[in-house]
Amino acid sequence: MTISPSPATGLIGRDNFPHRHLVGIANLAPHEIRFLLDEAEQWASLNRAGSRKHDGRLAGLTQMNAFFENSTRTLLSFEVAGKRLGADVVNMHAAQSSVKKGETLIDTAVTLNSMRADVMVIRHMSSGAVQLIADMVDCPVLNAGDGRHEHPTQALLDALTIRRRKGSFEGLIVTICGDILHSRVARSNMLCLTALGAQVRVCAPPTLMPPAVERYRVTPFHDFNAALDGADVVMMLRIQNERMDGAFIPSAREFHALYGLTPERLKRAKPDAIIMHPGPMNRGVEIVSSVADDPDRSAITEQVEMGVAMRMACLDVLTRTARGVEGWA
Repeated sequence: MTISPSPATGLIGRDNFPHRHLVGIANLAPHEIRFLLDEAEQWASLNRAGSRKHDGRLAGLTQMNAFFENSTRTLLSFEVAGKRLGADVVNMHAAQSSVKKGETLIDTAVTLNSMRADVMVIRHMSSGAVQLIADMVDCPVLNAGDGRHEHPTQALLDALTIRRRKGSFEGLIVTICGDILHSRVARSNMLCLTALGAQVRVCAPPTLMPPAVERYRVTPFHDFNAALDGADVVMMLRIQNERMDGAFIPSAREFHALYGLTPERLKRAKPDAIIMHPGPMNRGVEIVSSVADDPDRSAITEQVEMGVAMRMACLDVLTRTARGVEGWA
């Protein structure tokens, strides 16, 4: 299988993606988002091509995954993506970080930069931390989630999954329900899906709804049944207890009664509506197993699969200048 630089557009050059880093969706124009989706399609095909999953275009480059916050699926996804492109992948976990010993974020950035990585993937518990590191290092930086700010590759892989299932975004009704307040996934998805033309509804209890959320061009709901009416896509979010300092919900049982996705409640969405969840799931709280595991309507495992493809695309695109790809030097 031959992988071309830009299979969907047939174009080569930085005009398609002029950014050095990928810190958030907010910095991207709609055509730049579509460019990354098109790039990821080729990697989705390669990953399904039996044992021929490796390309090798990042051979000789060092990819550093510095995760200052615990992660399983995102870290593994970036690691698999880098290795399938031939990069030398180094993982740094939160428990091994000198941040635990009191090192400042600026000192951490200087230390990471001195190791001469060719591309860095950063996850951090503080909003804005990834941008600070990106401003201080010499290589491209990808945001793997920073505080409540953004998780851009998650939104891109979600968009890729939706496009593969639904064909386009224009007029599509997407309902996002759960802990909107603390969710960087929700923030990035609101920015990404509205930029692509979808109608986005967000649903949460008043305590878990961000103030002035309408500025994201979404429609807020507190009634989940109303938010589900006629939806094409239903995206459920996890209750993030680790980011809550107080009592945001009375109990998991009451939250499930009002906002849990059940087969009965799902009947309000369109008959062909797909179900999504960025994981990890709290089964029996925001979603029941019979819905999460529905082989016809659940796209949750496909989201994980598209995560590797999308991260391969982002690693490829952001390292093209360093690799001297025509039109990117």
